Amino acid sequence: MSFKLGLTGSIGMGKSTTAKLLADEGCAVWDADAAVHRLYAKGGSAVTPMGASFPQAIVDGAVSREVLKQIIAADPSALRVIETIVHPLVAADRAAFAAEAQADILVFDVPLMFETGGDAAMDAVLVVSVPEDTQKKRVLARGTMTEDQFLAIKSKQMPDAEKRARADYLVITDTLIHATEQVQAILADIRKRLKHA
Repeated sequence: MSFKLGLTGSIGMGKSTTAKLLADEGCAVWDADAAVHRLYAKGGSAVTPMGASFPQAIVDGAVSREVLKQIIAADPSALRVIETIVHPLVAADRAAFAAEAQADILVFDVPLMFETGGDAAMDAVLVVSVPEDTQKKRVLARGTMTEDQFLAIKSKQMPDAEKRARADYLVITDTLIHATEQVQAILADIRKRLKHA
């Protein structure tokens, strides 16, 4: 029986880096965003149902995220339709991963873990965090969004302080060395728990 560890944290907090550290330590990692990319790609299982509801969103045999953004901007109620198509497919992808993965610890990297109630299916949740000024610097340094876009995304996410309060484990990603030490300590704790389970 594998241990299900939820991994979450707001934008720019170091979730991808932490997921890689967990994978390097022998965990199997499932990434919700990567799952959506697979479902939207050519031949992905979201292409046909999305095409039935939003034919204009299918570009070169794949679901275009850019077109979906435009559809949602024009009609916010479209988001609910998209979610009813995508969420069950993502859940099926996650279940297939859980059934096939061989690791003792399965990591589920879900940006909106608490917001969607996904934490209820986990044995524990690890939250990644850094101070707010570091978070903002990191996101803006990527050069992929403006400060306004960053603030808009942040406003849709549960506040960092609330995530920290709900976390079973916390990793402060201020430096790679510090993050690595924390990840190793957390996994040692979980593996000790598994031995005594």
